[in-house]
Amino acid sequence: MRTLITRFVKEDDGMSTAEYAVGTVAAAGLGGVLIKLLTSPEVRDLIWGVLSNAFKAMLG
Repeated sequence: MRTLITRFVKEDDGMSTAEYAVGTVAAAGLGGVLIKLLTSPEVRDLIWGVLSNAFKAMLG
């Protein structure tokens, strides 16, 4: 009986599935936030300004 209880306490096969699910939901949420940020005019203008200045500095 004691080994049966010990085996159930030590096994956590289901934990990896739950962790993958949480990671997938977090990645999808982060992707949604990034899409929202990158499609906003302010962030797009900021990125364009940084890239323009970088090309001006490199090419003269």
